[in-house]
Amino acid sequence: MMKILKYLSLLLLPLVIIAGCKREQFTDTSFVTSATPISNVSVMFNITHDNTGLVTITPNGTGAVTYDVYYGDATVSPASVPSGQSITHTYAEGNYQVKIVGHDMKGGTLTITQPLVVSFLAPQNLATKVSTSNLTVNVSATAKYATLFKVYFGDSTNITPIPSTNMLPGVTITHNYVSAGTYIVKVIALSGGAATTQHLDTIKVSKQINLPVTFEDANANYTMSDFGGNASSLAIDPQNAANHVMKSIKTAGAQTWAGTTIGTAAGFASVIPLNAANLKMTVMVYSPAAGLDIKLKLDNHANANNGLSVETDVKSTVANQWETLTFDFSKPASGTAAWSASNTYDLASIFFDFGNNGTGSTFYFDNLMMAPPSLSQISLPTTFDDATVDYTVTDFGGNTSALVTDPVNSSNHVIKSIKTSGAQVWAGTTIGTALGFSSMIPVSASHTKMSVKVYSPAAGLHIRLKIEDHTDGSKSVETEALTTVANQWETLTFDFSNQASGTTAVNYSYHYDKASIFFDFGNAGSGSVFYWDSVTFL
Repeated sequence: MMKILKYLSLLLLPLVIIAGCKREQFTDTSFVTSATPISNVSVMFNITHDNTGLVTITPNGTGAVTYDVYYGDATVSPASVPSGQSITHTYAEGNYQVKIVGHDMKGGTLTITQPLVVSFLAPQNLATKVSTSNLTVNVSATAKYATLFKVYFGDSTNITPIPSTNMLPGVTITHNYVSAGTYIVKVIALSGGAATTQHLDTIKVSKQINLPVTFEDANANYTMSDFGGNASSLAIDPQNAANHVMKSIKTAGAQTWAGTTIGTAAGFASVIPLNAANLKMTVMVYSPAAGLDIKLKLDNHANANNGLSVETDVKSTVANQWETLTFDFSKPASGTAAWSASNTYDLASIFFDFGNNGTGSTFYFDNLMMAPPSLSQISLPTTFDDATVDYTVTDFGGNTSALVTDPVNSSNHVIKSIKTSGAQVWAGTTIGTALGFSSMIPVSASHTKMSVKVYSPAAGLHIRLKIEDHTDGSKSVETEALTTVANQWETLTFDFSNQASGTTAVNYSYHYDKASIFFDFGNAGSGSVFYWDSVTFL
């Protein structure tokens, strides 16, 4: 007997544990507290087109768990439909108001009422509303007797069956096209009968033009708006068959002010980002002659020609060649309004040979964009790592130099100089432009040294450093140092109190503000590569 009781106890113990666990689970109601409240309730009707009046009703909503469907006819009691499911109901011909009451987990409700027309007649007076914006189309429709519309957007014609989107009367649906083009939007109106009514709309979609304008985006709308006698069209670059540009002809007899708005009257998709620190834009121009006035005008597309514009002019400098013209709106054309931070500029127009009547001349333009921010003049110490500094260097005698990544440290920027094959024995590179440094090199009797980090292909090569007055090159002094290692960085020190043989001595009264460096000085170029960095006055 004791054994039987023991076995019974062992059998009942798991049941007690299970029951206890189940009870504990159902006391946790936190999932109800965190449940999403009901919102966005809608309903879709799908009526069979066989004169039976059978309608499939599919309620939808966020956070709903069940719906009460009031059919709107003589049926008194609503039908309960779980979330994600549908219900069918047979209607006689007529107009109905179908009420949907959605319930969420917290006990909240949300009610909508959707009209339903059940008719076995073909839909009549079909009216569609189709609008486009960039690559997006919006469609809505109404029709007498229609209960549902099927919309075909025309971009999936290679799929069988061709996909469509269901749309209720008076509801707007949106479709995004992958690529620009011309499409046929077909709207079919359905009633409860077998007969249908359809309407076709041909639309063209593309992205609104925006900066930078390169004419290479297949999805952009590069429609130009000519005025005054200009005639513009997208064309092949006259010097590069792989590049697309805009060709503008100032036709014979065109107005002196003939020009081309870059895009449609809607302007750019975004505001032109002019600001007090950067009022410059650049355009690549291919002109038939040098010395022609090219004007660029910025305006507000919503208030064009109402005084919210700014314009400036630049002269072409070469004929039948591409050049990049920089338009500085801090210098408005004579008699025109100044740039204002309170104005919104989102429209641009370009005028070729402004001020002269057209003669049939052909111009090309490309790459309209904001100019890079103004860079400060180079100064000492020169590290080549400050993004706000103009690190243009000036080669001579056969050197070719460029700003590159350090060959042994990818986070560092340096100058790479190649003394090309056949380069002059005196080939070198000026550190900066012809303007030299922004401030004087402070050479004095007690401070006569500069240093440069050099990465040379061989030891024992002569490296010469020359400093001078950028306004008078005769006021100079130069000295040399020898490399001691190959393919490694080393810091070379240049002492101007010990000038190179045959050169003038340092003069502490001179205004030295420019420096040039010469690699393997005294030998003709052989294609050797040098790197250099950190030009410092000691």
